Amino acid sequence: MPLESNPDALNKYIKNLGVANGVQFYDVYGFDPELLCMVPQPCQAIILLFPISQAYEDYCIEEALEIEKKGQVVSENVFYMKQTIGNACGTIGVLHALANCRSHFKISSGSAIEKFLENSSGLSPDDIGKSLETNENIQSCHSQCAHEGQSETISADSNVNLHFVAFVHVDGCLYELDGRKKFPINHGQSSKETFLSDAVASCKKFMLRNPNDSNFSVIALSEGC
Repeated sequence: MPLESNPDALNKYIKNLGVANGVQFYDVYGFDPELLCMVPQPCQAIILLFPISQAYEDYCIEEALEIEKKGQVVSENVFYMKQTIGNACGTIGVLHALANCRSHFKISSGSAIEKFLENSSGLSPDDIGKSLETNENIQSCHSQCAHEGQSETISADSNVNLHFVAFVHVDGCLYELDGRKKFPINHGQSSKETFLSDAVASCKKFMLRNPNDSNFSVIALSEGC
């Protein structure tokens, strides 16, 4: 079942995964400077929920061809996995966010997230994605979280056109991590201080591709209790 873009539900989710303390999810209420100031700092990751449209699919094809033609630099420290399970984009977005800022939070010993990160070491993005298919601990946490939140629960076989993507900063660059794409997308230079504004700029581009759709939501993973 798909997850809801809801900080309360996702905070319960990452706690069940084994995040003891250090980071939490927070709502991003808007992109105006005064609203972004409400996001606790430092912000470690952004998760965008957006509608998949034909305009977006067409853009992804053009984007992939452009990158394959010109190339891009991707840090070896970027954690990236492919999506091989339907409606799992929420979990993959959360895992992308957590895995790329794992030095900023404490993990419970023997927890689902600890074992997942340890077992993922050295694997290809495809193999990490496939490993999730048989990871019963994370599947159980996902299922519990899917029943949380304020929206009506959606069945696992529903055709959902909303998708989660994560933005992180690693080694001085802003990366878009989407398990449906061929590779991480390097969006250029970023830093701890500018990450939130840099990620928001990329989120705005998603919205511009679907100007008549209001089904967008942004949450931030920031350092907290």
